Amino acid sequence: MDKNKKILIAGAGIGGLAAAACLLQEGYDVEVYEQASELGEIGAGIQTSAPAVKVLHHLGLAKQMSDVSVKPQAFEFKLFDTGEVLHKVPLANTHEESHGAPYYHIHRSDIHKILADRVLELNPKSVFLNAQAIGFEETDDKVYLNLADGRKIEGDILIGADGIKSAIRDQIVGVTPPDFTGQVAWRATVSVDKLPKDFMGKIVAIWCGPKKHAVVYYLRSGELLNFVGCVENDKWQNESWTVKADWQELKDDFAGWNEEIQIIIDNIEKDQCYRWAMNNRKPIDNWRSDRAVVMGDAAHPTLPYMASGAVMAIEDAAVLMRSINASDDVTDALDMFQRNRMERTARIVIESTEHGDLYHLSNREEFEAGFGKKNIAKERAEWLYSYDPLTVDLI
Repeated sequence: MDKNKKILIAGAGIGGLAAAACLLQEGYDVEVYEQASELGEIGAGIQTSAPAVKVLHHLGLAKQMSDVSVKPQAFEFKLFDTGEVLHKVPLANTHEESHGAPYYHIHRSDIHKILADRVLELNPKSVFLNAQAIGFEETDDKVYLNLADGRKIEGDILIGADGIKSAIRDQIVGVTPPDFTGQVAWRATVSVDKLPKDFMGKIVAIWCGPKKHAVVYYLRSGELLNFVGCVENDKWQNESWTVKADWQELKDDFAGWNEEIQIIIDNIEKDQCYRWAMNNRKPIDNWRSDRAVVMGDAAHPTLPYMASGAVMAIEDAAVLMRSINASDDVTDALDMFQRNRMERTARIVIESTEHGDLYHLSNREEFEAGFGKKNIAKERAEWLYSYDPLTVDLI
């Protein structure tokens, strides 16, 4: 496609910035419109497997990622009370040797800054703040991004990377509320200085128990321990990641769980417990109009039970860049993108929901039977981690 085409991106989260960086690096004219007053990200840890890390390396960010990340040795799925290991997925060298790039844990704000810095390095004037997308208009040869302050921004392509409450998605597929899953997530971090020496190896510990599970892993070169506790609770429906909740409720939710979980919770700052309602959407069969398309959480929001939400957004960025490169026609390019991403992302969304059921069984016998029937290590190696968004054949 003509590199003079102007590409507008609504949203400067991880997906929007990854798309901007990929397209800017290819030489396109890219403008990113973000509703916040400053570039930044909230939250705590995310996991990036080889498919996403390959894209970040393609963007020249290998050192930046390595400097602030942790390479875990393995996933260990543990029984909530005894700590018995139910299943193990090797990572570290095994993941890198098998799939061509490392598996990293990284703080959400760190990867966001790394991507933002790269975008601004490629074009210091490409990001516009205080610019909330509320919709768009399109003609045969242009698209116009409508902002809340009344501005209309003209471009050739519009990418909606504006999250689960996407205004761009609403216009393309109609307004439909997200599906509340009946589950909430607790989020907190603990300074490793507060924990016993050699408290936990560099693994992803997934503690599985009745109607809830907890995911624990290190961040920031091992300086922080990230804790996420997912609990079946249909009474809390606030979706914001920044709402604090009562530490005692967190403690009560995991009463009777293994001593390791108790040590982590006991060392969380009492006023630093965050809780949000988890929502997703069923996969849909269209993400685009003639000149606008959605990606990331705007297209395929998911539960975090396969650690693939951010990964999918970064994969989207690479495939979208390749699709735009491959066609001189905007509609054809956007169609190529969606038909090459829909099946994979739908599978991840559906299987993530199924994993939630597996992690929340009732007792040891059920867990042993459930993990015995599902070889997570083999399945993820065969299709989840082996995907390469930079080289996969586009149809």
